Amino acid sequence: MIVIDLNSDLGESFGAFKIGNDEEVLKHISSANVACGYHGGDHNVMFETVRRAKKYGVQIGAHPGFPDLSGFGRREMKLTPREIYNLMIYQIGALQVVCKVNGTNLVHVKPHGALYNMASKDRFMSDSIAQAIFDVNPELVLFALAGSELAKAGEERGLVVAGEVFADRTYQTDGTLTSRQEKNAMIHDSEYAITRVIRMIKEGKVEAVDGTDIDIHADTICVHGDDPHALEFVSRLKQAFLQENIQIRKSWERK
Repeated sequence: MIVIDLNSDLGESFGAFKIGNDEEVLKHISSANVACGYHGGDHNVMFETVRRAKKYGVQIGAHPGFPDLSGFGRREMKLTPREIYNLMIYQIGALQVVCKVNGTNLVHVKPHGALYNMASKDRFMSDSIAQAIFDVNPELVLFALAGSELAKAGEERGLVVAGEVFADRTYQTDGTLTSRQEKNAMIHDSEYAITRVIRMIKEGKVEAVDGTDIDIHADTICVHGDDPHALEFVSRLKQAFLQENIQIRKSWERK
């Protein structure tokens, strides 16, 4: 039996604006990355999402991003290492307390959007992120793009790092994700995406945009909760995993 974690970015609604179908998606995943109010989410949504995740036995993680609500955290911002550290502390701390008062625990941290992508390549940013997570709680797990600078920074700081791969994104030859500004960034064919994910899990390989195979290590698979077809896709992915003898649950251990 192969074991893999399946995560989704949730809690990204705010005020009167509803994004995604969180409660239904929660029935199919093992980890939820909950927005902390900067790129999406608000105090009410955070409480509701944590309570729902607890109800379905889903592990809860903080999903901190740039303070860019109108751009959904997907626009790059130039911040100092101290500013990045501070915004991480602020957002992780907020969700950690929401978890505490609801009688559950914060398990992991996964940076969001542009912050995640920039830190995957920028060691100064990734060091600030890893340090912030460690300072909040060194037992927290860091979800990071497999093989990235963020993953390396987390490991060197002593954090448990779960290598993350993406079901619906294409990869460059250096293992980074194709920018969302490019037309080929997203994979819309669900059958093709599922085939790629299973290969990443079983073979540790993925085809880059130029057709070459690159090595990749998968501890956790991301399905974007804001995608209109997220529920349908995660349901099909779960069924495919059952057929391939792949079990959905936590797939990392502290060394």
